[in-house]
Order: sequence, then C-alpha cells, then structure tokens
Amino acid sequence: MTYTKSLGTLLIAWCVMLLASGLAPYDRLTWLMEVAPVLLVAPVLWLTRERFPLTTLLLVLVGLHGAVLMLGGAYTYARVPLGFELQDFFGLSRNPYDKIGHFFQGMVPALAAREILVRGQFVRGGRMLAFLVLCVVLAISATYELVEWGAALALGQGAEEFLGTQGDPWDTQSDMFMALCGGLFTLVCLAPWHKVQLEYLPKRST
Repeated sequence: MTYTKSLGTLLIAWCVMLLASGLAPYDRLTWLMEVAPVLLVAPVLWLTRERFPLTTLLLVLVGLHGAVLMLGGAYTYARVPLGFELQDFFGLSRNPYDKIGHFFQGMVPALAAREILVRGQFVRGGRMLAFLVLCVVLAISATYELVEWGAALALGQGAEEFLGTQGDPWDTQSDMFMALCGGLFTLVCLAPWHKVQLEYLPKRST
C-alpha cells in the first residue's frame, strides 16, 4: 500500500472516530478543545504527504494518539471507562486515562522531532539528537500546560473537565513527567526500529 493510501485510510478512520466521539460528548466545549490537535494535524499530514511522507511507525503512532485524544474528548479524561478499569485493576486513587494521553504527548512528538531532525540533517550526533528530542517534548508539554492554565483563567469552573486534575495538586507536574517518560520510551525502545525505517524511507516514498 502506498503512503498516500495509508494516510487516506488513517484520515478516514479519524473522521469516523471524530463523528462518533462528537455525537453526544459529555461536554461539547471540552470535546472541541481535546480534539483540536486532530483537527490541526490532519490537514497538515495531507498537504505534506508528497513532500514529507512519514515513516510507517510514526504514522501509526500519530493515528493512535489521535484516537486517544478523541476518546478522551468524548467522555472527558476523568470519565473514560478504560481509565476506570485501570484504576480498579491497579488500585489507584483516580482515573489515570489522562496520564496515557500525556505519555502519548511525549512519545509521538519525540518520534516526530527525531524524524524531522534526522531527515533534515539538522543534527548528527546521537547524544545531541536525544537531548534536542527531549527538549522538544518538554517544550510541547509545557506549552500544553500553559494552554490549560489559559483555559482555566478564561473559563473559570467551566475548564474543570478540560483540566481533568481530579483534585490532584501535582497534576501539572505529573503530566509533564509522563510526557518525559513517553519521550524516553521513544529514545530507548523505538529509536532502533525508527532508524531502520528512516533508512528505507526514500525507497518507500518514490
């Protein structure tokens, strides 16, 4: 299957999931804020499909990240059923689904940053590459937390569902830590696989 067909399949799946999640979300404004990244990324992926086709690994993880966001938007992160199942299984004090989202928020941008930096030959040293990837992850995570802060100031109590803190005073810090864990997971576990796909990418994209 060509990259364009793979991307088209992903975007169709996203459209179906977007419609399903938006039919009767718990809170319409929260849903819109949670799925906003999907609405922004989808056209970018399509417009850059020929100039910058992604590796299969990155494309799949981007698709999964979008699904995580849309599921969280439909229920709000604190009410996702999967999160309650994990809460009961691990004996946690709160629904941990938002932490899954922040792990993806670190894992996927880390892989995207790595792909851009390597393919653009912006950096060659492995250690510097890893350092810059983690810097990008933490910058994105911090920016997202600032967006949440801005939403809280603008909407007051109406932002509670979007924030999803569940009464945790360290929610912001733990969110950023999970994003960092996601970035480290990419560098430690996914980088070797990613390296192989990058080597074969020119052949795949012609």
